Amino acid sequence: MKREIPLLLTGALGLLMILSFFVPHQWISVPADFMQASAIVLVAFGYVLGGANVLRVNFSAIIKQKSGWPYNLVLVLGLIATLAIGAVDGCANRGGFLNEGTTSKWIYDQLYSPMASTMFALLAFYIASAAFRAFRIRTFEAGLLAVAALIVMLGRVPLTNALTTWAPEWMRLQAWQEWIMDVPQNAAKRAILIGAALGVMATGLRVILGIERTYLGAEE
Repeated sequence: MKREIPLLLTGALGLLMILSFFVPHQWISVPADFMQASAIVLVAFGYVLGGANVLRVNFSAIIKQKSGWPYNLVLVLGLIATLAIGAVDGCANRGGFLNEGTTSKWIYDQLYSPMASTMFALLAFYIASAAFRAFRIRTFEAGLLAVAALIVMLGRVPLTNALTTWAPEWMRLQAWQEWIMDVPQNAAKRAILIGAALGVMATGLRVILGIERTYLGAEE
């Protein structure tokens, strides 16, 4: 029964959520809305467990003084300080801890945003390095990919656009990169999204029908 009951609950609740999209009756919609609200509560508890796990892992590294433990200490202190300040600001502003003038807003604008921008700027160099290694033209398809990527990257640089202002509109790199992003890129992206959606539907049906049982753990 340790496996049959979870399978029965998963199938029944999954069928209920599917029916809620097609049957506009309160006997279906009310339980479905309750399940969605309950999922939000479960996600909140998931955040608590995730935070506790972060503290556990980093405290263990600090106590054992593993390699790089000062970084773990900075992470723990930052997490605790941000959580405490956010809780105080939230209570003082009735949940609006990111309102103008709050300490949380200052931390977000003056610390988090600049550090996030710095990380994205550093990632640009890693992406360029990976692109250089990946775009080694060995086939016709690889050549198309390299040419398209080069046009898109150059077309998004203001300096390149300024140097091609003399050319007709249709000959500018900006127009070419916009066409690549709007037509071939969108077509490929939609195909990938459709394939991913079909994969999610297939996995969901396998879980509801009890075919996919990996979430139950190892077979006894």
